[in-house]
Amino acid sequence: MLVAAVGVAAVAGVVLAGCSSGAGGGDAGDVELTWLQGSGVQTNIDIAQSLVDAFEAENPGITIKVDPSGGAGSEYDNLLKTRLATGEVGDIFWYNSGSQLQGLNPDQTLLNVADEPWVGDLDETFRSVVSGADDAVYGAPTGSAGTGGFLYNIPLYEELGLSIPTTWDEFLSNADAIKASGKSAVEMTFGDTWTAQLLTLSDFYNIYAADPEWGEQYTANEAKFATDPVALQSFTKLQDLVDGEYFNPDFASATLDEGLLAVATGEAGHYPMFTALYSSLLTLAPDNLDDIGFFPVPGEDASQNGATVWYPPAVYAPKNTEYPEEVKKFMAFVASPAGCAAIIDASGVTGPMLVEGCELPDDAPRMVTDMFPYFDDGLTAPALEFLSPIKGPALEQLLVEVGSGIRSGEDAAALYDQDVEKQAQQLGLDGW
Repeated sequence: MLVAAVGVAAVAGVVLAGCSSGAGGGDAGDVELTWLQGSGVQTNIDIAQSLVDAFEAENPGITIKVDPSGGAGSEYDNLLKTRLATGEVGDIFWYNSGSQLQGLNPDQTLLNVADEPWVGDLDETFRSVVSGADDAVYGAPTGSAGTGGFLYNIPLYEELGLSIPTTWDEFLSNADAIKASGKSAVEMTFGDTWTAQLLTLSDFYNIYAADPEWGEQYTANEAKFATDPVALQSFTKLQDLVDGEYFNPDFASATLDEGLLAVATGEAGHYPMFTALYSSLLTLAPDNLDDIGFFPVPGEDASQNGATVWYPPAVYAPKNTEYPEEVKKFMAFVASPAGCAAIIDASGVTGPMLVEGCELPDDAPRMVTDMFPYFDDGLTAPALEFLSPIKGPALEQLLVEVGSGIRSGEDAAALYDQDVEKQAQQLGLDGW
């Protein structure tokens, strides 16, 4: 999963036993909630503790114990599912939004908060990726949204008189102009092979715009990359860049940090990347932060130009928590301007917050504010991984081969369609 690869969200943990007795509220005195946070990722730990500190300051009768220790990935998944099944998960836990949430069987295991007033303040698409059957809603966001697309160098665009492209042909025209100026038109960093996926994964908005049901059809084995003309472009766009000879000469060995630095300093005009890596740029290029902008991977229709979004993890509660009212109070705080402020205090400004009324500081970076129009105009779509559990293990290598000129985009799409069959069968999905 890309989000895990770039370190935006990781989860792991162990369970702390609840210390308070009684049920249903704090009438008998102070209440202690337990939070299975368990990521082991320092930024996530900092976010959790910042939220707890701010909440406890406003609610002195409720304390929350956070445990960040434990395993990661499938180890945490197995632990969490076991604890949910045995009723021993505690009161709150941190977990991914999107298709992975459905693996927890949320309609049977999680506390439904759909009737809480704060749910109406959530970004509509985020609400959809923490939902279940019959309009149930289960989570509050513990971070900001991130988009995938192109980071671009603003001074270079200004120097060459370029405009933000809204179609793929316009993008290629811009790339030609940058190449002619002697700069790398598109930075690629196959030294960190996972970065080869960014262009293809970030193109999903264009598939979604053409068919909002594509993710469901893909999961049901009714849609394929190789046989859908729009979906196929997610692979052939990478080939277009190879054919145009737009890459930096050292693309095969360049690393993520080198790619970020190249686009920040103007050595490269574009870098297909995830906006959440702004935090890395704070260290790599602190003097060039205002020189980096963002735009999504363009499609064919300028009027439907939009962005693919990666959504943050959320805080959830098991259905059998002893303290549903206190848990709901905490979740309401997380999904409030005060909660957003606590998250920003811990992690900085990395993207739009997903709660109405949450304002970013005036000094929010350009690459973050560049995302706002797409959210404001409803021109966003969840990344495919939020709509489908299927992601074949060979995607990374296939795209490295396309980007290296070893394999065509069409061939890679067909092979990837074969690759995902194995995973879908392992998951026991219908239709495979």
